[in-house]
Amino acid sequence: MDADVIVVGAGLAGLAATAELADAGKKVLLLDQEPEASLGGQAFWSFGGLMFVDSPEQRRMGIKDSRDLALQDWLGSAGFDRLDDEDKWARQWAEAYVDFAAGEKRPWLHAQGVRFFPVVGWAERGGYNADGHGNSVPRFHITWGTGPGLVAPFERRVREAVANGLVEFRFRHRVDELTVTGGVVDGVSGQVLEPSDVARGQASSRVEVSEFQLRAQAVIVTSGGIGGNHDLVRAQWPKRMGEPPRRMISGVPAHVDGRMLGITEQAGGRYVNRDRMWHYTEGIQNWDPIWPSHGIRILPGPSSLWFDATGKRLPVPLFPGFDTLGTLEHIMTTGYDYTWFVLTQKIIEKEFALSGQEQNPDLTGKDIKAVLGRARGGATAPVRAFMDKGADFVVRSNLPDLVRGMNDLTGDNLIDLDALERQIRARDREIANSFTKDLQITALRGARNYRGDKLIRVAPPHEILDPKAGPLIAVRLNILTRKSLGGLQTDLDSRVLRADGTPLPGVYAAGEVAGFGGGGVHGYRSLEGTFVGGCLFTGRTAGRAAAKAVV
Repeated sequence: MDADVIVVGAGLAGLAATAELADAGKKVLLLDQEPEASLGGQAFWSFGGLMFVDSPEQRRMGIKDSRDLALQDWLGSAGFDRLDDEDKWARQWAEAYVDFAAGEKRPWLHAQGVRFFPVVGWAERGGYNADGHGNSVPRFHITWGTGPGLVAPFERRVREAVANGLVEFRFRHRVDELTVTGGVVDGVSGQVLEPSDVARGQASSRVEVSEFQLRAQAVIVTSGGIGGNHDLVRAQWPKRMGEPPRRMISGVPAHVDGRMLGITEQAGGRYVNRDRMWHYTEGIQNWDPIWPSHGIRILPGPSSLWFDATGKRLPVPLFPGFDTLGTLEHIMTTGYDYTWFVLTQKIIEKEFALSGQEQNPDLTGKDIKAVLGRARGGATAPVRAFMDKGADFVVRSNLPDLVRGMNDLTGDNLIDLDALERQIRARDREIANSFTKDLQITALRGARNYRGDKLIRVAPPHEILDPKAGPLIAVRLNILTRKSLGGLQTDLDSRVLRADGTPLPGVYAAGEVAGFGGGGVHGYRSLEGTFVGGCLFTGRTAGRAAAKAVV
């Protein structure tokens, strides 16, 4: 045997699993097809958002949360409807994850030195009935230091294990097969790729220089999802969402290719819920890209007016930040794969945040003074850079010029000035007093009842066409690929299951490749703050279970 356990994928789930294995005294080979610069995977690029339930941060902000309320929200969003088959274990993982988020998750991370921004965000607000989709209360906790701050303690634990001789890195090792002997997965084989010095996230060479074959008592697959593989995204695009977009931009690097899903399936593992996926509708092209078709997601407050490509306002409750996949499903009925935000300078200063650690240097760099500057007003420097250089931004002093710029940008000439102005003025008339029939205005006024939103996330209600709030801004929004919601079906010990429901001996899975637990812990929709958290939870579970199983 070359090791007790082989871990395939050096992202956050792989680091968490490896750290737990090393703590148990097991020898581990940690493999990844990318160079060492990409250690930590997609989690490094993330905002570091985590869902906690009834946390100290929530209580300090006056938020009353509970395990039962969180589970109600989760199940209402997930919509599990394959309980006798593909959702059998996902439903159990969902309850286990909510228990984790309401219990051990925060103190476990806190003990490793992870800290959190004190203002809790309110993502995926829903807008339906109490038992439907969405977070009833704010639960989105931003890691102090964003994604790098979350990866750091697990990388530190693994590097200490390397120094102690328990863990060995094998970068540029691309696994092509799980080897099986007598029905038991007992190792991996594949190709060693040529050395690469590309920066983190950049596409690396696929030139093969040699073969490898490694054996161990167990293999843990932690290789991520499919978001960088647009062909696979389109092939698995759910029929309920119509035809896949003709054009998409990527929220993940090219190496997020989904290869290990098929490889594990060939070895006997079961891949379920492959028609469930999570892509964002507020994507903008990165003016300074790192990977191919690099896109950034806008994290919007609720005030921007949202129009489809033809200039029709999106229906209730498809407001910014309320229902990601509901909005995506609607967009795909329009015949176009882009939409528009129309807003004011006053709104962008208060309500536009950009997802990703590199777009939030104050939070990533733990710069308290710079973070406090957000409350004083003004757009952040990264947002200003997109306004100045971003290909999807139109900034004008009046509505006719704005519409002209929108039509020039797309070349489709779909926006009619009179029709757009009529809708905006109708909305603006509703601002004149405290009564309204416009549910978006009701929603933004309700949001300002939450102290955190009023402080840093929701602009005071005002007329879009008020010159004092200008200039006017239009942002073309693209479909941004991000997460797989389905994956390898696993039991509560992270063991990969076969088609007959029995464990495939010797193989475990964690993170996105396992649908963040059970082959699809989110069901059809996410509450947000549950992706990197799902990598941690499943990675920890897989590492501990495999450590107990090997001798």
